[in-house]
Amino acid sequence: MKRHGLLLGIVTLGITAFLAACGGSSNNSMDTHFKSTILVSDGAVAAAHVDPNLKNGWGIVFNPKGVVWVANNGTQTSTLYDGNGVPQSLIVTIPAVASGPANPTGIVFNGSTDFVVSSGGKSGTGLFIFAGEGGTISAWSPGVLPTTAVTAFDGSSANAVYKGLALAASSSGNRLYAADFHNARVDVFDKTFTKLSLPGAFQDTSLPAGFAPFGIQAIGTKIYVAFAKQDATLHDEVDGPGLGAVDVFDTDGNLLQRLAQGGPLNAPWGMTQAPANFGSLSNDILVGNFGDGTISAFDPTSGKFMGKLLQADGSNFVQQGLWGIAFGNGVDSQPVNTLFFAAGPNHEADGVYGRIDM
Repeated sequence: MKRHGLLLGIVTLGITAFLAACGGSSNNSMDTHFKSTILVSDGAVAAAHVDPNLKNGWGIVFNPKGVVWVANNGTQTSTLYDGNGVPQSLIVTIPAVASGPANPTGIVFNGSTDFVVSSGGKSGTGLFIFAGEGGTISAWSPGVLPTTAVTAFDGSSANAVYKGLALAASSSGNRLYAADFHNARVDVFDKTFTKLSLPGAFQDTSLPAGFAPFGIQAIGTKIYVAFAKQDATLHDEVDGPGLGAVDVFDTDGNLLQRLAQGGPLNAPWGMTQAPANFGSLSNDILVGNFGDGTISAFDPTSGKFMGKLLQADGSNFVQQGLWGIAFGNGVDSQPVNTLFFAAGPNHEADGVYGRIDM
């Protein structure tokens, strides 16, 4: 959630290094052109469906056997939609803490029996887990509170500002990974929501000063971290061409690869890997920029920039305020080779949820 006007970065992050490492690329006539559709909005943007709860739609995640869940930063809720954008009846509230609202950002699905939450004498596994700019981790367990998540960790006293969340299985069990933008670190939690001490984990000393973990995503057995430039308050990002980097770590936080730096990145946040049937971008790592609303593709092995995701007319796909991107799960009109997205257009005052089809 923005607390000030948008800032424009005027310094690019290592463009020369990026071009040398990635070889450069440009879209050509062989690239697949895609069709984007806004499915639902809060009413400020034309869409087939209107949901006033969808304001600054941020992280998205699919129930493996059901519809998508969207974390709404602007309304402290999570709302559900099928692949055509039809709003579902369940609306989950993300709770505030004494220091203020949660302002949810990242969201993950938990298919294990770990991450149990309790309230009112009831306990249950948190099926959907949320991180927020208020520094909290909360989880929804339908048998505990049917329409409200339960706060499992409150890091507000340490000024934590969680901009993203990932879940992965490590050698020591299931872990949560929260991108703390304010403190420029990734906080790691075990299966009981206990914060772990992992000195040196998720660090990249070669990054310029002032860049911090912004987005985070588990892809395969690795953790991808998108770095953005901090503003003066250490709360929000600075947007601008070349201001960003993406690193790849193992689940213990050891740096494996610098996937991308500078170049087409502009406050990157959303990340996913395309399936094998996504046209010219098949199997690439897709990175969505919050800063300029475009999506860039990178070779997962070499980090080579493969080009931007293009629309039917050959122009770059652009969605103002782009946040989460994820491919469908194959049910409820959510094809596995359709890329779904959430965004907070109009300086995060509004919200949209949409899809990108071949």
